[in-house]
Amino acid sequence: MKRDFLSIADWSSEELSDIVELSSKMKAHPESYSGALRGKSVALIFEKQSLRTHVTFDVGIYQLGGHSVYLTQVDINLGKRESIHDVSKNLERWMNAVVVRTYAHQSCVDMGKYMKVPVVNALTDYEHPCQAVGDFLTAKEHLGDLKNKKFVFVGDGNNVCNSLMLMAAKMGMNFVAATPVGYAPPEEVVKLSREAAQKTGAKIEVVNDPKAAVRDADVIYTDVWVSMGQEAEKEQKLKAFHAYQVNKELMKLAKASAIFMHCLPAHRGEEVTDDVIDSSQSVVWDEAENRLHSQKAILYTLVAGM
Repeated sequence: MKRDFLSIADWSSEELSDIVELSSKMKAHPESYSGALRGKSVALIFEKQSLRTHVTFDVGIYQLGGHSVYLTQVDINLGKRESIHDVSKNLERWMNAVVVRTYAHQSCVDMGKYMKVPVVNALTDYEHPCQAVGDFLTAKEHLGDLKNKKFVFVGDGNNVCNSLMLMAAKMGMNFVAATPVGYAPPEEVVKLSREAAQKTGAKIEVVNDPKAAVRDADVIYTDVWVSMGQEAEKEQKLKAFHAYQVNKELMKLAKASAIFMHCLPAHRGEEVTDDVIDSSQSVVWDEAENRLHSQKAILYTLVAGM
């Protein structure tokens, strides 16, 4: 049966654990999966600029023996030059899967509804589920069993925060979002996360005090304060988030063994200081690498058996 990878909420704890485990196996033994997508083609639709997501999907598809077709907004002008429905009905005749990196989450949802082949959310304004899978692979590599460990997200309750919160709840990891007033993650995401957490024993919190939040943390995670498309809000956000910078003083409040994570790109000197992102506690380059392995696992799960 056709499945999409649009939201962490759509997948069970067991399914997500299986994908993380498969990511680890594919990382250790890439040669065992080198022909998994032989003869298959995957479209990469990117409305937003990208380094990590573009490169890791492109390389990952190649390593699985498949072929990728890269399409920018200049190429197809999704929803304007041609409706999302019509683009979808065309692509499903040629492609075995479609990866979409777009602004509006609904565009991704609509493509999943219209297409008979799997659709992967490679980032929308609401979620970044591929990032979350790679991040939890990274956390597991460094921390071992994640059950009851403490994951703290400091900053804007954005798309990355949403996927991480849902993933933590599904994986049984305690999660705290420390955000300024007015920048908390959406209530529906918090609700879904707490519902999932009831089954795994995880605890989900949303607070405003970053210093209290990071005490005894195993993971401290941040993201840019001003994302693509939010440039008009820059001055307002820089003022609101001033106390939420992850620096050495904040890291000292966490466990001595805590790791620092960031989805990148980083705005050094804003949400994180150089002495944190370049420190021995930082695992940001492991995260970047693991996007390759986790996205290969997602594609393998969705496409290889079709």
